[in-house]
Amino acid sequence: MAAAVKKKAASQRFNGLYRFVFNRQADLKMLFLISVCFVFVARSGGEEGHQTEEFLKREFSLTKPYQGVGSSSSSHWELLGNAMVSTQQLRLTPDMQSKQGAVWNRTPCFLRDWELQVHFKVHGQGKKNLNGDGFAVWYTRERMQTGPVFGNKDNFTGLGVFVDTYPNEEKQKESQKRRFSPSSQRLFPLVLAMVGNGSLSYDHERDGRPTELGSCTALVRNLNHDSFLVVRYVRRRLTVMIDIDGKHEWRDCLDVPGVRLPLGYYFGVSSVTGDLSDNHDLISLKLYQLTVERSEEEELLDKEVFIPSVDNWELLRVLDQAEPMGTVSFFLLVLFSILGCIILAILGVITYQKWSERDKRFY
Repeated sequence: MAAAVKKKAASQRFNGLYRFVFNRQADLKMLFLISVCFVFVARSGGEEGHQTEEFLKREFSLTKPYQGVGSSSSSHWELLGNAMVSTQQLRLTPDMQSKQGAVWNRTPCFLRDWELQVHFKVHGQGKKNLNGDGFAVWYTRERMQTGPVFGNKDNFTGLGVFVDTYPNEEKQKESQKRRFSPSSQRLFPLVLAMVGNGSLSYDHERDGRPTELGSCTALVRNLNHDSFLVVRYVRRRLTVMIDIDGKHEWRDCLDVPGVRLPLGYYFGVSSVTGDLSDNHDLISLKLYQLTVERSEEEELLDKEVFIPSVDNWELLRVLDQAEPMGTVSFFLLVLFSILGCIILAILGVITYQKWSERDKRFY
C-alpha cells in the first residue's frame, strides 16, 4: 500500500513537472514570437522613418518615343550639334570622327533631392583603346553650349559626371616611354565626377585627374545587355552607381559627402568624338524627386547655395594627389624599420647590463 502511494505521488510530481516544462516551453515560444514581431515592427517603423519616396518627374525625363524632343517652345528637350533622334534611341554622336552632340532640358530644376537614371549604350567598330571619347551627364547653370569637355563648354558651373572611354594621359606617357605606377594607374573606360565653379578647368590631357571627386572603372563598350548609370543627390551627398553586368544590380562607383549644388540648374547629356569615335546612344533619362525627411536642425543648417562647391575640397585633393608608395619604397621602409628596431633592442640590452653592473657595485 505504501509503495503504491509513493508511486502515485511520484507520478503526480512527474506529471506536474512535465506540464511545467512544456507550459514553460510554450511560454518561451510565445515570448520569442512576440519579441520577433516587436523587432520587426520596430525595424519597419525605423525604416519608414528614414524612407525615401520617389516621384518620377516627366518634365525632366526622356523616354521612347521621345515626343518631348524638338525645337518648339512646348518641348522639354532640345538637341544640339550632331545629335539625332530615332524611334529606338537618341544618338548623341555617330561612329564618325570629329562629331559632337548634346540634348538639354529647357526647364531649370528646383528639386533639392533627386536621382537621375541614365540608360545608355556605347558601341562601335574600334578595337580596345582605339575608340573615343565618351559622354557626360550634366547639371549646370549653362546649357546649349559646345566645347571641349565631352561636347560641352569648359569652366562650367555645376556638376559633370563623365564616362571617359579613352586614356589620354596613359597614351601620352607611353609616347614618352614612361609608365604609371600600379597604384596610380586608372583603368579605362572610367566613370568620374567633377564639380565646377566657373573657374575650374577640366584637364583633358590628364583625363580630369586634378579635379576628380572620385572614379571607378566601367567596361561599358559593345555590351550585349543594357547599361545604366545613376546619379543620386541627397542631403548634399553625391552618389554614382552603375549597372553594366547584366545582373540588374547597382554597383557603387563613388560616394562624396558635402557636395553643394545650387537649385535652378539644367540637366543635359553630351558627347564628342575626335580622331577616334564611337556611337554614343541615349536610351532614356528618368529623373526622380526624392522626398527626404529632415529634422529642424538639418533644415537650419541646409542653407541656400549660390556657387557649387565641395566641403574639404583642399583636403580631398591633398589626399588624392599624394603619390602612393611603390613596392620598392615600401620594402625599403620595412627593411629600415626592422633594422632600426634591432639596433634599439641591442642598445637597450647594453644599457640594461651597464645599469645592472652599476647597481651591483653599491652592494
